[in-house]
Amino acid sequence: MRRVITYGTFDTLHYGHIRLLRRARALGDYLIVALSTDEFNAQKGKKALLSYEERKADLEALRLVDLVIPEREWVQKISDVQTHRADVFAMGDDWVGKFDFLKDYCEVTYFQRTPGISSTQIRDALAAAERAAGRSSSIAAE
Repeated sequence: MRRVITYGTFDTLHYGHIRLLRRARALGDYLIVALSTDEFNAQKGKKALLSYEERKADLEALRLVDLVIPEREWVQKISDVQTHRADVFAMGDDWVGKFDFLKDYCEVTYFQRTPGISSTQIRDALAAAERAAGRSSSIAAE
């Protein structure tokens, strides 16, 4: 069985995420998604619109995803690859070169991002809609 692992926050799950997950899954038979925890996002200076548990449930509802594990820190990737016997590490091309150190442990693939969509764009649009409706926005833009 060929195992693929990818990482991300996957906030406001959208077609760019689905496209990445579909391409990652096509590289193997089993897809593991390491999902950034709320605490790890805070360390990175990010705040997701949805909680870790909500994002995890959304990913687990997708037939493309076989296993969701928590991403708690930057340095866990080698351990995750080894523990879950990943053959392929897949990420968006905004990370090109950043994870090449994993090539000693598995194949590393970077996918082109889907143009025209991002969680940040969605959060910004929601916040603008709230402002236009005269409500104070509770949506954190990054």
